[in-house]
Amino acid sequence: MEIHLYDVSLEKFIKSLQKPTIAKVLRTIDLLEKFGQKLGPPHTKKISARLFELRIHGKQEVRIFYSFHKSQIFLLHGFVKKSQKIPQKEIKAAFQKLKLLDRV
Repeated sequence: MEIHLYDVSLEKFIKSLQKPTIAKVLRTIDLLEKFGQKLGPPHTKKISARLFELRIHGKQEVRIFYSFHKSQIFLLHGFVKKSQKIPQKEIKAAFQKLKLLDRV
């Protein structure tokens, strides 16, 4: 499946990570591109009907929200996870981008 970044902010976020973490993020994105909806735990987790979480484990725990849209994958929003639960503001940011994506 083809992968697209929703906007430049996600690219900037990925570049701001530590080098080993960037490598893990890119490897996990490659897995998502190769396996698409068949990719499951521990790499992904379903958040809602159309929103999924790409999970990158390591020194920095990184989460990237993504969605399937018109047979493509859109990476919407990323953050460094610092607590057990996903902060509501991160989920809201991903849902806002998903709504805007639906308008296209």
